[in-house]
Amino acid sequence: MRILEYMDQMGSTLAEAPRWELYRLLGEPSRLRLIGLTSEDELSIGELAELTGEAQPNVSKHLKQLREAGLVVVRRQGTRALARLTPDLNGDPLLTDAVEAGRKLCGEDGSLVRVADIIKARDEQTRTFFAQPSDDAATPPVAEWSAYLTALRALLPHHGLAVDIGTGDGALVELLAPLFDRVIAVDRSEEQLKTASRRLSSRQYDHVELIQADYEDPCVLSRVQELGGADVALAVRLLHHAPRPQQVISLLGSLARPGGHVLVIDYCTHDDENMRDRQADLWLGFGPDELTGFAKSAGLINSEVFVIPAARYGPGPDAHLQWQVLAAQRDPNQETTPS
Repeated sequence: MRILEYMDQMGSTLAEAPRWELYRLLGEPSRLRLIGLTSEDELSIGELAELTGEAQPNVSKHLKQLREAGLVVVRRQGTRALARLTPDLNGDPLLTDAVEAGRKLCGEDGSLVRVADIIKARDEQTRTFFAQPSDDAATPPVAEWSAYLTALRALLPHHGLAVDIGTGDGALVELLAPLFDRVIAVDRSEEQLKTASRRLSSRQYDHVELIQADYEDPCVLSRVQELGGADVALAVRLLHHAPRPQQVISLLGSLARPGGHVLVIDYCTHDDENMRDRQADLWLGFGPDELTGFAKSAGLINSEVFVIPAARYGPGPDAHLQWQVLAAQRDPNQETTPS
């Protein structure tokens, strides 16, 4: 009988599952290594195969057994399957020891420290894609929208500072600039910021600051904190390019002042694998529960997810996908920077 079936029938916890089931399952070093690696980060079957040196079918077989036992969680992203250690193993000392033993095995063979390289490798395709020179003809000005947005500024209760992470060609900044006293726009691509600078140069937006840096670069947080924190921190169509989406949400939360807001626009879950090659996408969208889960883990409150009507997407290469918004708030009583 599988452990989860036993739990369902007996109403027990993993710690109370038949010990012989656990001993049998955890007696295989390959499964222990998978437990150790998935305790470090969520990893795909291909990434786990690369780290362990085992064939993907073998990794899949071991993960299936671990998943059925409730020890790992596996979710699908298009044709990919990603695995992570189950967050709560109920404090069972045997399972705790198994995680430690698995991490020790992975530490000895060097695979544990290579997880960071695997995560970084996810990022390389995205970096290469956005390092290409932009076609300025594809980035028309917003025209009279700026005048309308200037009038709408009066409706915002707080409009001191907006921070746009992953600003790209500056299209969003052109919309934000009339609404806020200051705007900080961050992107790691020199080419993208060149396009943004050209786009904004004729607008006389002297209160816009462009920063070339990785999103998690301490200089970004330092600069934003120097200005008192953001009234709103945004990431628009960035999350599906991020090696660790949760990290982006946590970063946005740290950039917002207490009581400030976080806004994320990204795709709903989809199955268009072509977006990986055409747009260097790492993730095929996100479910609403994933987004609210990211917000909760980042310490944000009042999170809400809603879909943007398709008529408002524009004619871009992602117009066939469904877009959604995550809106959340940093706790007004939270004086320290969220981790």
